[in-house]
Amino acid sequence: MQTNPKAYADINALLERLLAAMQAVLGQKLVGVYLYGSLVTGDFDHGSSDIDVLAVTSSALDAKEFGALQHMHTDFADQNRYWEGRIEVQYLSIAALHTFKSQASTIAAISPGEPFHFKEAGKDWTINWYIVQEKGVTLFGPSPKTFIDPISQAEFIQAVQEHAKQWEEWIHHLPKRRPSQAYTILTMCRALYTLKYGEHVSKKQAAVWAEKEFPEWASLIENALLWREAWRDEDVDHETTFPDTLRFVRFAIGECENL
Repeated sequence: MQTNPKAYADINALLERLLAAMQAVLGQKLVGVYLYGSLVTGDFDHGSSDIDVLAVTSSALDAKEFGALQHMHTDFADQNRYWEGRIEVQYLSIAALHTFKSQASTIAAISPGEPFHFKEAGKDWTINWYIVQEKGVTLFGPSPKTFIDPISQAEFIQAVQEHAKQWEEWIHHLPKRRPSQAYTILTMCRALYTLKYGEHVSKKQAAVWAEKEFPEWASLIENALLWREAWRDEDVDHETTFPDTLRFVRFAIGECENL
């Protein structure tokens, strides 16, 4: 098992247990497992950040395998309460990773706030797979580039621009809680940075840059960093900051269109 040398020891142990649980369910059908997200791109917060994992299978999951994995993830969450709701795993077949640009395929996923479920995934996952392709850490199997249809930097940039445009609609479907607002603001900062420099960086790195680049929004961006750290704090009026968050999203979309 190749692990990130900078990762926390307890997370390495957690990932070893998760990998063993996956292998116990899927056996030889599991052909690759890859860590991505803030653990590998930087600024991981042990107290609040999610752990992002892609599991590649030799073929699509069937109903029996889905049920077994669902049971496994429930038990795993019960046994690792500190990380409950913060482990995000996608199960996708080799064929789906080879064809995601041209067609959507069924993906099984568990993510914060959502139970283990099936959904469709296609070109809309380009950003995720690009990060796995470029920066993913192999926990099991060959290089992720073995499975992913190669994604160019230009395709990645286009996906970021298209993704940014969707946030004016998406923000209305998210809870208006401060952590969701923080996530939105920092995601838009990262989109702006990526479109300007062609590079994927952590949300915090992008936020620090955006504070200097757009001083009129520096206070809101700084608040977003604070809200992210204080995600457990319920003694706040979430509604009062939402209008400013929405205004920033609209501003950022306009800037993204000009980059």
